[in-house]
Amino acid sequence: MLPAAVADPRDASSLEDALLACFDAAGFTRLNPPILQPADVFLDLSGESIRRRMYLTVDTEGRELCLRPDLTIPVARAVLDEKLPLPAKVSYLGSVFRFRGEGSGEFRQAGVESFGRADIEAADAQILALGLNACAVYGLAQPEIRLGDVGLFAALLEALPLAPALRRRLLKDFGQGRLDTDLTQLAARPQEGAAAHAGVLAALTGADPAAARALITDLLSIAGISTVGGRSVSEIAERFLEQSALDAGGGVSRETGEILSRYLAISGSPDEASARMRALAAEAGIDLSAALGVFDRRTGFLTAYQVNLADVRFSTAFGRPLDYYSGMVFELHDPTGRAAGPLVAGGRYDRLLSRLGAPECVPGVGLAAWVERLAALDLSREAAR
Repeated sequence: MLPAAVADPRDASSLEDALLACFDAAGFTRLNPPILQPADVFLDLSGESIRRRMYLTVDTEGRELCLRPDLTIPVARAVLDEKLPLPAKVSYLGSVFRFRGEGSGEFRQAGVESFGRADIEAADAQILALGLNACAVYGLAQPEIRLGDVGLFAALLEALPLAPALRRRLLKDFGQGRLDTDLTQLAARPQEGAAAHAGVLAALTGADPAAARALITDLLSIAGISTVGGRSVSEIAERFLEQSALDAGGGVSRETGEILSRYLAISGSPDEASARMRALAAEAGIDLSAALGVFDRRTGFLTAYQVNLADVRFSTAFGRPLDYYSGMVFELHDPTGRAAGPLVAGGRYDRLLSRLGAPECVPGVGLAAWVERLAALDLSREAAR
């Protein structure tokens, strides 16, 4: 429910003020990180594919910089740089910059990030509830709720007899819309493919992954290769090493492929999906009890935050196209289809701060709201009156 202070957003000076007041009432303090950011952070955490959508420049010392393409990573860096005590609850509102199919490359984004809470299921539920509140500020009382769980899929992969390279490939592609293709290509993968790269693989056996990637990158550069199909040299090198490791490790067995396919076909309300996942795990003889325990406890907290579970559409195959998510992921959409893309999206990313330099893993969860999409819905609602 909306806090009483912003129950009627029209009483605020603007909808953005009302949105920030909503976040403030929930205990989130606003941060405003710099617009200019180091580019390598986004490339490392979001994948090289984001490079094509970033506004890039270079400083006088040759370091690659960018206009911030989102605010989650800059806010996380600010939490570390400013040494904020944990748990920390922060909010933001500002411009982000990236090439996209719709409208200008500059657009407004608001959101909240929660770092350091040990009660992860309650924190997850609060963030999703705040996303619903953000929609309510703009007059959308019942958005479509899409829910997924990267942590559950990762637990399934760990429980199955898969080579490490296969696990990394499948987890990396979760949320990218490539899992069906992966399973088709990896099923009964022929072993003889490894022979094509046997010499290079033998030379790299036991090598540090970063050193192996650097070697392949150097070889490509010496050969005069800079890009292929839009991929950078580092992307090509990483893809080569991944494919070679997959060739060496074989494919997905028919039995394992069937379990994965059945898992990825599960959808419905959280309670329905939980029952089906437990039944599949029991039938397949795999232990998902810890991950499913987190899932069920979160469902209970969603109810406590007055989220109507009948409005929640959970899908085991649903993810978001960012590498750093580690648990719950969600998107809120306009059920009438007036907005192209999500209005609010977010999820859990427990490894984000440690990948940015924190000495240990820090639980984290947050959301981002596309302010202009929400505002457009509010304007269309007003025009219909």
